Amino acid sequence: MELLRFFLATGWVAKVVLIILVLFSLASWSVIFGKWRELTSAAKATERFLRVFRKASRLNEVSSEIQKYRASPLAPMFQAGHSELEAQLRSAQGSAGGDSNLKIKSLDAISRALERVRGSELERLQRALPMLATTASATPFIGLFGTVWGIMNTFRAIGATGSTSILTVAPGIAEALINTAAGLLAAIPAVVAYNHLLARVKSLNRRMEDFELEFLNLVERNFN
Repeated sequence: MELLRFFLATGWVAKVVLIILVLFSLASWSVIFGKWRELTSAAKATERFLRVFRKASRLNEVSSEIQKYRASPLAPMFQAGHSELEAQLRSAQGSAGGDSNLKIKSLDAISRALERVRGSELERLQRALPMLATTASATPFIGLFGTVWGIMNTFRAIGATGSTSILTVAPGIAEALINTAAGLLAAIPAVVAYNHLLARVKSLNRRMEDFELEFLNLVERNFN
């Protein structure tokens, strides 16, 4: 209630600044919780998928269970690589007339299929993170604008009354300080969360790169 009374007592510029900062803060916290859940789920599903992939004796066994690991970015990569592999094997089977010793035509085509999906999955994992970067970089300056405006109001009040008493300067200084604090309260969680979430995205990207090489090595050993 005290904060509400203070907000109602501030000028219209301070109100606009505080509302903007609150909206930025709410949006950033929404992104933080959403991305944290998404990346946690992706990391757990990735670990489970890799265990199944490495234990499977045939790729078709993994393909039949792929829906269980949709949260992992490796699942769509596997589907893309497996689809390209099967397409090449079907083509080779038609050309060889049923020869059981089938070879793929292009390992690069499978690599491109994996790389294409890896790029789209990386883009999906990074989605909404720029909002945190924007909040971290913009809100301190928005708060600084409110600070400058509050100090201007203080000097205006001093000039109008000719007094520098605490009763004269307190409202403007209070506006300035609350805007500074609001800007920092919006920026600090955003920058900490951005760095943490970006590190988790980079970790998943490394897992995707390693899986791409692992899949290509498997294909090269068995079908090339």
